[in-house]
Amino acid sequence: MYNIYIGFDSSNYGQTIAWDVCERSILKNCSDTSKINIIKLVKSELINNGIFKRTDKDGATEFTYTRFFVPYLNNYEGHAIFVDSDFLWECDIIELFEKYTNSDCAVSCVKHKYTNCNGKFKMDGQPQEWYPKKNWSSLMIFNCAHNNVKQNLTLEKANTKSAKWLHRMFWCDENNNEILEIPRSYNYLVDYYHDGEIKALHYTDGGPWHPGYENVTHGDKWLKYVSKEEKEKIKWSIENEY
Repeated sequence: MYNIYIGFDSSNYGQTIAWDVCERSILKNCSDTSKINIIKLVKSELINNGIFKRTDKDGATEFTYTRFFVPYLNNYEGHAIFVDSDFLWECDIIELFEKYTNSDCAVSCVKHKYTNCNGKFKMDGQPQEWYPKKNWSSLMIFNCAHNNVKQNLTLEKANTKSAKWLHRMFWCDENNNEILEIPRSYNYLVDYYHDGEIKALHYTDGGPWHPGYENVTHGDKWLKYVSKEEKEKIKWSIENEY
């Protein structure tokens, strides 16, 4: 059984449906759904269970930090995927487990190489900031049993280490080739990449459920997974909640 943790943000209806669409696209394109277990990574549940204790007010979403609790939630065993909810899958996600895991590596991810953001703001009016390894952590295959993962992504460190330390993956040894690179097609940044194969779209700046991004590139693909009733609710959410 392959565990897939999708980050969840409860802030508005648009974010909720984004999670649903991400899950739907995974299930639609999966060759054997009996092999996967999709888990909603809910911050409030982690808080209620005494797992998440951070008091930071920074972060664009509720899963800014919850992603780094995945190895703990997976009992530091096997491999597990974390993925942002603003993804749309067009391939069999099992490929990642079968092709891009390595017992010597702590984590597998797309090593994005862009150096500038498209603007000063992104979804929901959030400030946009470029930093080294930006978006590397938006899709990660954790080797939960790796020594550096077990030692450096403990509950104590996941709750206290800085965003910089966590998102730039200082918890593993990049110089010792502990970050396995996977093709960018699995984390295809919408409006940053304009050619090449697409296996999973990532609406990193904003998707059709965000104001101002209703006509984003490849937004039509995302909307195919949304019912007419859901589209109306998204429209209502954009007009009244943001």
